[in-house]
Amino acid sequence: MNALVDAAVNRTRTTLLLMLMVIIAGIFSLRAISVEGDPYIQVPFFQIQLYNEGISPEDAERLLVMPMEIELRSVEGIEEITSYATENFGILNVEFDPDEDITDALIDVREAVDRAKAELPSSTEEPIIHEESTSDHPILQINLVGDEVPERILYGLALDLRNEIEGIAEVMEAELQGHREEVLEIIIDPIALESYEISGETLISTLARNNRLVPAGSIDTGEGRFSVKVPSVIEEANDIFDLPLKTSNNAVITVKDIATIRRTFKDRSSYARVNGQRTISINVIKRGNANIIKTVAKAKAIVEKSRADLPGKVQVFYSQDRAPFAETQVRELQGNILTALALVMVIVVAAMGMRSGLIVGLGIPISLIFSITILHQIGYTYNFMVMFGMLLALGMLIDGAIVVTEYADRRMIEGANRRRAYSEAATRMFWPVVASVATTLAAFLPLMLWPGIVGKFMRYLPVTVFTVLLGSLLYALVFGPAIGAVFGRAAKGQDQFRRDLDIMENGDPTTLAGVTGWYARLLGWCSHHAWLTMTLTISVLVGSFFAYSNFGRGAIFFSDSDPQFGLLRVKAQGNMSAYEINELVSEVEDIVVEIEGIKDINLYTMIPGGPTRGASDRIGMMYLELLPETQRTIKGSEIFENIREKTRDLSGFTVEIEEMQDGPRQGKPIEVQFSSFNRELMEPAVARVVAQMESMEGLRDVVDTRALPGLEWKLTVDRAQAALYGADVTSVGFAVQLITNGVKIGEYRPDRADDAVDIRVRYPEEKRGISALDQLKILTNQGLVPISNFVTREAANNIDTIQRVDGKPVEYIRAGVEADVLADDKVKELRAWLQTQQFDPRLDIDFRGADEEQQESQQFTMIAFSLSLLLMFVLLVTQFNSLYQALLILFAVVMSTAGVLLGLLVTDRPFSSLLTGIGIVALAGIVVNNNIVLIDTFNNIRKNNPGLDYVTLITRTGAQRLRPVLLTTLTTIFGLLPLAMNFSVDLINRTIVYGSQMSGMWVPLSQAIVSGMAFAAILTLVATPAMLALPYQTVASFEHLDKNHKIRDRFAALSHRLDALVPALLRRGD
Repeated sequence: MNALVDAAVNRTRTTLLLMLMVIIAGIFSLRAISVEGDPYIQVPFFQIQLYNEGISPEDAERLLVMPMEIELRSVEGIEEITSYATENFGILNVEFDPDEDITDALIDVREAVDRAKAELPSSTEEPIIHEESTSDHPILQINLVGDEVPERILYGLALDLRNEIEGIAEVMEAELQGHREEVLEIIIDPIALESYEISGETLISTLARNNRLVPAGSIDTGEGRFSVKVPSVIEEANDIFDLPLKTSNNAVITVKDIATIRRTFKDRSSYARVNGQRTISINVIKRGNANIIKTVAKAKAIVEKSRADLPGKVQVFYSQDRAPFAETQVRELQGNILTALALVMVIVVAAMGMRSGLIVGLGIPISLIFSITILHQIGYTYNFMVMFGMLLALGMLIDGAIVVTEYADRRMIEGANRRRAYSEAATRMFWPVVASVATTLAAFLPLMLWPGIVGKFMRYLPVTVFTVLLGSLLYALVFGPAIGAVFGRAAKGQDQFRRDLDIMENGDPTTLAGVTGWYARLLGWCSHHAWLTMTLTISVLVGSFFAYSNFGRGAIFFSDSDPQFGLLRVKAQGNMSAYEINELVSEVEDIVVEIEGIKDINLYTMIPGGPTRGASDRIGMMYLELLPETQRTIKGSEIFENIREKTRDLSGFTVEIEEMQDGPRQGKPIEVQFSSFNRELMEPAVARVVAQMESMEGLRDVVDTRALPGLEWKLTVDRAQAALYGADVTSVGFAVQLITNGVKIGEYRPDRADDAVDIRVRYPEEKRGISALDQLKILTNQGLVPISNFVTREAANNIDTIQRVDGKPVEYIRAGVEADVLADDKVKELRAWLQTQQFDPRLDIDFRGADEEQQESQQFTMIAFSLSLLLMFVLLVTQFNSLYQALLILFAVVMSTAGVLLGLLVTDRPFSSLLTGIGIVALAGIVVNNNIVLIDTFNNIRKNNPGLDYVTLITRTGAQRLRPVLLTTLTTIFGLLPLAMNFSVDLINRTIVYGSQMSGMWVPLSQAIVSGMAFAAILTLVATPAMLALPYQTVASFEHLDKNHKIRDRFAALSHRLDALVPALLRRGD
């Protein structure tokens, strides 16, 4: 290794050219790397959709869901199968182990679906398999509005725009929202149908038989081969008019005699509006690693190009534009990185001088550029997790350069030339710097192995720190010394410092004036009273842990930063029409529009029910985007609380608001799952727990998934009586469909249509409705017969959705918490209550959602912490060849943990399972670096001065290492101090914002490192040197007690016996 350092210093031109290559590669990588807000995560999560029109939830469970579950259970790697059975369809969400290969998982799912298709009813449509991804959320919504513009014109314009946008390479999909599907309706005249004595079945059969692709084949005459075509596929609406239905007296009755045909839209089931205006929207979804800013710019360019061709009454505008938010987030973090760089440079230059400070500071951009190059090559995107990883590493990455440069400065002050000084510094500090970086990397290494979706999200942070620190190691030992060998120079006017340095290395540091002399005298006293110092240190640490255990504020999962986006849900019960639902949701919309601080409101109404969890009573959703923080005077949480207050007194429905935070999203903070194969056990248990949760203070928006009271009409056919009239269930079913949604007889694909358009036969609107059921007649061999002769109509309670997890029926209770209330405290309170209750043993009650993720995160943090300590212990024992010194270095980890807990107490903040936990693990690798430098210096002085007493050894060590230890500590602290104080200080844009979303999100991690580092540094500078004196005082005490060497002889004899016994036992084992 010395040869590498010597080569770097002696061949500076080659070294600097290599550094230039790193810079050029970094600049190209920075221009090429994709920019996005959130990290892109590939998730092995698939949704299987099974559609069967008219099927009931009970039948969907039995005929659709269960056969699919049976086949999926045989697939390896599946962690959980969540299924929903509701009217018309079944949904299965298949979750694999996050580390499972997505391609293999998709193949396994497709094979299982293919096997299960044979068990599905013949009327079931082809199963749809959708692969979920974190990039499935729209990055831009393009809204076309025009209140006086016909819907078909608006729909056509939206289709044209969508097709052009989907041609962008970075766009995965552009989906329409707020539109209605097209349909070709054949409106039959019931009176004409009766007059011509044509049954509904005959009509439907005729239409279906004349819309088929007939494979007529080809003819080979020996003189040529000719294909034969029988054109019978409906290509346009007019093809249906002349289809014959019946012949009579040389006359042909065609479809146009008994029906009218029109190309229209399906009955409206939902409404979509943006900022109160009816809209058809295009949601742009980008591909996985596409650059969000460039993708949005390309989509907007297409819209702006088409704007001139739009009708005058059509307006186009954007909402849910994630590009400005991602750009602002990137710019703000970059500004904070520059701020941290400026703070660090001020400290370094003030302590080391301009020239040496610049040599150290140049390591920051070189290391960051090196990191971007590696991240781009491994396929990472440039997102807020990567940037914060760089910000986190910024204070640590110059530690090695500080140590090397500070030693080189000392050598130049002593008279060595700069080439020799930097060569000696890099050689002397090679292993301490390598050990320091290695221990830091050892702390972050287990975080790279974090399992689950949360682990994939958080993995960006340790990987970024890993690459930055590797770059810093390369700079500190190769590039930095080469630059110093060319440009380095000892500061002028350092005669006094040279004399002080001579006293630190060869004299008595306690005679020095100033801070160094005071510190040396303090170390002398602590070294003489090592046991007392250790006792006081341990007392402080124990007191810190005790204080936090009694007065700590509890725990949260990720962060409690101020939200920028929100999701408002409107819920109501009852069999309401789409129009009635729209009127109810409009009441809420009118209130929300008047709230100050909201930029865009995207509203979407829906019929209650469906596969979404907790959606059985959901009638409307509003996606709220707030104004940027600089354009409003109140916090996002205050805006949402204002909405709650103004909608609290609305009657007939309820309003819930979910604040959408950055980071892993887990839905409502409290989620309780009930599961049992005996469904009758779940409803009363859910009711008991709901009653308890509604009585608990601090909880709000308590909802459950029990079946809501609803009405359905059940038509019971008396098969025997129907047979007397020549009717059956099928004929009744066809007749009923004619007065509901219509009978689908086929599809056709008109020009400029991406999807096939349904062809449906139905009665006119005035002949449809509940009363029509009683007047409905069907044509049989005995003529027209009212179905009331053999059909009984009765009202019944309906079941909206049946949920299952791994084949077991489940119900859920979900709840939010009031402001300033921790969900963790309420979960503990609810757990305690549940333990006092008696439930049937066949019923399982579990906490899921955020609490489950929080528990898993805490467990992994403990494992990662233990593994980090073990790896660092092995590295330290390898370097120092001393168990005691390795343990003494790791003692700083306990100090830093106590400092984190004290910081939480002082600031009155909760413990973040993710961010504070990561901070503690990261600190384990950071705080030991100061101890490594101290103990390495102690060993070196002891080796060069074997006759010195231990007190002088310790005081010289502390005096020599005081400045670099303080510098490395202060650079780390000041780099993160603004964020730890919840300030976003952006030097690029010259803004200072308190409590911004970006700064608020990273407060737990920044605060953990700042408080832990500061507390550990203070104790390290005092306790570690004092504990180096413990072996000397222990040996002295031992020798004083054992003047005749009796105890020592006994221990020696015991050691010899053990040396003989162990090999003997090993041989016996063999």
